[in-house]
This record gives sequence, structure tokens and C-alpha cells, in this order.
Amino acid sequence: MAAVRTLVGRGQEPARRVGIEMARPAAVREDLTWGLRGRGPGDIPVSAAGEPITPEWAWGGSTGTGVRVCVVDSGVDPDHPLIGPITGAYAVEMRDGAPTVEASESGDACGHGTACAGIVREIAPGCELYSMRVLGKGFTGTGTALITGLRWAVEQGFDVINMSLSTRRTEFLPVLRELTDDAFFRGTAIVASAHNSAVVSFPWQFSSVISVGSHQERDPLLHLYNPLPPVEFYAKGQDVLVAWPGGGTTRTTGNSMATPRIAGLCALIMGKHPELTMFQLKTVLYLTAANVRTAKRGAS
Repeated sequence: MAAVRTLVGRGQEPARRVGIEMARPAAVREDLTWGLRGRGPGDIPVSAAGEPITPEWAWGGSTGTGVRVCVVDSGVDPDHPLIGPITGAYAVEMRDGAPTVEASESGDACGHGTACAGIVREIAPGCELYSMRVLGKGFTGTGTALITGLRWAVEQGFDVINMSLSTRRTEFLPVLRELTDDAFFRGTAIVASAHNSAVVSFPWQFSSVISVGSHQERDPLLHLYNPLPPVEFYAKGQDVLVAWPGGGTTRTTGNSMATPRIAGLCALIMGKHPELTMFQLKTVLYLTAANVRTAKRGAS
């Protein structure tokens, strides 16, 4: 069946693969950058033309109030104190051999979604959080569930969709591209995690989504622009303390955990500037990245 794979670490254990198993792609581009390790903002300077945009202008004073964020993942623990209220929880279920979206009270199947939702809430405490469960207890699921859950989320018109997962199965490219393009033109920001391994996967490589890798900086709001896409942005995703089902926490590392930081940042920006198009939203993220310098912004 279909496939989604991402990575999550528990405590000091090695990062482990989660999601749906997938066939290997025919070729891997060696120039792709999946994560920023051992380098900081000063190591990847980017010069930009035009007027500078400050974080204060971009999201100062915003908590994400009025912005609806959907976490497409393994579900969310509805009672976790670091997450707070979940406005709606749904899951893809098979009924008579067909996938259907139903309201769900099953919570989180494996913890990954709870970790992502907690990070979104940390960054944008005022946003409305929704959960769409497409992964099961073994950190696995089907491509059918992924497509069904994502299509439902796009049709609901959420402002931000967090996807800390991806697929390597090329047969799903046409429908994924159609869905992500539809979201882009509807005004929905799909924030997608790059694969942790040096493999080609989707939808993070599509230009209609906001793709994310991880950096090791401590500042939870600091993000960087990647001058060598397709990974567009880096956010804190290494040795991160995250919410875990049952009310606890754990430490984990991976692009999966960097992605909800950018999703939360998008919620802050959209909460303050609801008129922005997706192109403009990406531009704001670009011009507020810590390593991007305009002529008037200088090098400091």
C-alpha cells in the first residue's frame, strides 16, 4: 500500500522511522539539504533586495487568534496540559472497504501528532487546533488514508495544515500535487516536513507547500532560509522537548519537530495579516529569516 515516512526520537534513543513503508525512488539527488547540522545563520548568508521586514511587523503581538491549524498525523492527546483545547478531532476510517472521515475521540495512536500539536500551541497559543488522524499505532498508515485526510483538510479551508510526514511512492504524486496546488490557491498554507534521510519524498518538494528542515539553534522562533532548496526553511528541531501522550514529555530530534514551528509561525503571521496570499506569506518568512539580509537591514 501507500507510504509515508518520517522520523521521531524518544529520549536519548536513536531516531526511529515512523509512518508507511515506501518503495525506494529510482534516484536520489545528492545536492538536497535535509537538515542543518553544525552550521548556524552566519554560515548560510543570503542577500535580499528591497525593504526589510522585521519580526515585530510580521507577527509582533499576535498569538494566532482566529487562525485554524490542522495537524495531519497520528492524532492528538485531547487532555494534554501543553496542548489545551482541541477544536475538532477526526480520523480516516475504513467503512465497507472505503475510506471515510469521521469525528474521533480515540486520541493519539502513537505520540507523533501530540508532539507536533504541542509545538504549534507553544508558538501560536491562540490558534484553533484540529487533528486529522491518518497514522495508526505502529506509526504506519496507508496512502489512501493520507490522501483522504489531506483532501478533507484542504476542503475544510484550514488556514494552516501541518504535515510532518511524507511519501516516496511516485504513484501518489499527481493527486498530491493537485491537492497542494488547490490548497495554495485557496489560501491554505501546507507546511510539510522534509524526509530525515537522503531520499526523495513528497509533498515537501512541491513549490506550493512550505518545506521545512531542522537546525540546532536554541531560539524557538528563529528560522533560517535555505539558499539551496527544495528545502526552503529551517527551524528548531534538534533535541526538542515535546508533549507526549499521557500528559508527559519526551525529547526528540528530526524535521518532523521543526515543521510545526514554521506552522505555528505561519499562524502568528496570518493572525496579524489575514489578507496575505500564500506567495506573500512565503515572502514574509523569507525576509524575516535570521540569515537573510537586505541592504538596509545590514549584517547585524
